[in-house]
Amino acid sequence: MRPGAEPVRLERLARRESVQMTPTVLIDDPGRVLVDATWGSIQPMTLAPAVRTIGELELIEHLRGGGQLIDTRAARFVAAGTIPSALAIAHTEIEARLDELDTLHPIVVFCNGPQCAATPDAVRRLIAAGRPEELILYYRGGLHDWVTLGLPLTRAGTDPRA
Repeated sequence: MRPGAEPVRLERLARRESVQMTPTVLIDDPGRVLVDATWGSIQPMTLAPAVRTIGELELIEHLRGGGQLIDTRAARFVAAGTIPSALAIAHTEIEARLDELDTLHPIVVFCNGPQCAATPDAVRRLIAAGRPEELILYYRGGLHDWVTLGLPLTRAGTDPRA
């Protein structure tokens, strides 16, 4: 800190009594999204030394190359919509479903966004189960950033390519 400088106070908004954990697309106003900034706790950018954090362009490239995408959110969130081609495996179920993961190529994992703890938990579980860190990519922006950038969602159980 600079000599004589006052510490900077950075306080988040107080948590609302009833929070909206995923952005709401305003149907009557395309391109506008309602976001509740009061829930969750801000997650770190880096989850483990060799787990790479990626953004939207890297995720799109991964998907276009046929890479696997895992939505680590609870089923109630996934049911409202997910990123096209995502496989829903809740963070609490990831160890039981390891056989569904690509073992030869990196997978991308995501959840509700930078304040959501589901993916950090899933990554810890994957590493503890023996998944090499180099084969895990973390899309930290999650559904929050995906939706606020106007990118498409698909409903759970539908094939966006159909």
